[in-house]
Amino acid sequence: MLRGNLTAATLRLAGPMLLSAILQNIQSLIDLFWVGRLGEDAVAALALSGTALMMLFPLIMGLSTGTVALVSRAFGAGERREASFLAAQSLTMAVLVGMLLGVAGLPLLPALCGWLGAAPVVEPLAIAYLRVSFLGLFSGCLLFVGGSALQGAGNTAMPMVAMLTANLLNLALDPLLIFGWGPIPAGGVRGAAWATVLSQTVACAVMLGVMARGHVRLRLRAGDLWPRWEPVARLLRLGLPSSLQMLARSLMGAVLFKIVAACGTAAMAGFGIGLRIQMVLLMPCFVLGNAAATLVGQNIGAGQPRRARRAAWTAAAMACALMLLSAFVMLLLAGEVVRIFTDATEVVTVGGSYLRWVTPSLAFAGLAIVMGRALNGAGCTISTMVFTLVALWGVQVPLAAWLARHTDPPTLGIWWAIILATLAHATLTVGWFETGRWQRPRRE
Repeated sequence: MLRGNLTAATLRLAGPMLLSAILQNIQSLIDLFWVGRLGEDAVAALALSGTALMMLFPLIMGLSTGTVALVSRAFGAGERREASFLAAQSLTMAVLVGMLLGVAGLPLLPALCGWLGAAPVVEPLAIAYLRVSFLGLFSGCLLFVGGSALQGAGNTAMPMVAMLTANLLNLALDPLLIFGWGPIPAGGVRGAAWATVLSQTVACAVMLGVMARGHVRLRLRAGDLWPRWEPVARLLRLGLPSSLQMLARSLMGAVLFKIVAACGTAAMAGFGIGLRIQMVLLMPCFVLGNAAATLVGQNIGAGQPRRARRAAWTAAAMACALMLLSAFVMLLLAGEVVRIFTDATEVVTVGGSYLRWVTPSLAFAGLAIVMGRALNGAGCTISTMVFTLVALWGVQVPLAAWLARHTDPPTLGIWWAIILATLAHATLTVGWFETGRWQRPRRE
């Protein structure tokens, strides 16, 4: 972390994280694969549910950002006991917030699905999926924040093991709970939700059990789990800007989904599939960004800002190269990739169009992701929030709404709005990073 070759350090961190991220996204693709056998309406319901669930994660993402920044800097400064204490506080907050959001959101499901533009046949399917997902939201939150705490300490293998556990269980439970077998009734899309929640809960138990034994650089102690105001306040001060950033992104995703939904159910399903494939393609960027956040945080904590800067650019170069390769593959095979999940011709057309137009801009998306995570690792979270607001709400949303009315097909205008917003986000983030104002220890 603090000395030696940065490329090697980045790859050592990023390797297990990449596998964890791939496994996490494969989990959603497993659901999509099996639910796709239920028909176009079920796929649309799953896409709508994914958009709704993303609206609930901003605060958890904020806790994750604060956790990585605080744990990595404490660990880099040699304060391992403090790093473990901060990790325990984050886990407690993750459980509390996940339960609060899940229970509070249950009565709002019909209104939320209606606002997102669900067709009458799609709405009950989406509500069935979301009811189970909301009740089990705490498990996903705990899994995510626990992985972030371990990442901040430089241990990326344990989160990978936890996600592998979740995936194997989900792979076994999905067909069983969706289609039924023997005494187990067919649950349809609700069964897919139960498969995800149950597999994540088991994975959480595995991860927390290992952390309690202290074999993963952090050691959970029962007394550290009781919430205390001072560390919680530090987490919130660092995480709140990131939460607002993610809230802006989630709300934008909902608005964009609503704009796409006006183009029809096939457009909604095609966009949902294309978006999930894009998230898989972007996983190396998030992983490299997380590696950069850990390296930047630990080196800032150790008083090595120049090494922190070089670490960020090393990860950014890797991300851009991988995204250019992904764009080339999608230009050739977009339609065939979408066809894995559905045979509906119109859905394949929309999803393929999305991937062919948008993936060339992923190199800029990767640059913005890595540099943004690096800034967050240094505790510089307000600037990244501002850049997200400008790019998404100042560029993407108004352009998508306007271009959808002035292009044929309307979805093409939406794709162009996404591309231009991505370019704006990368320009703002890299420009601020290059000012160097983040290269100093911060007081929370």
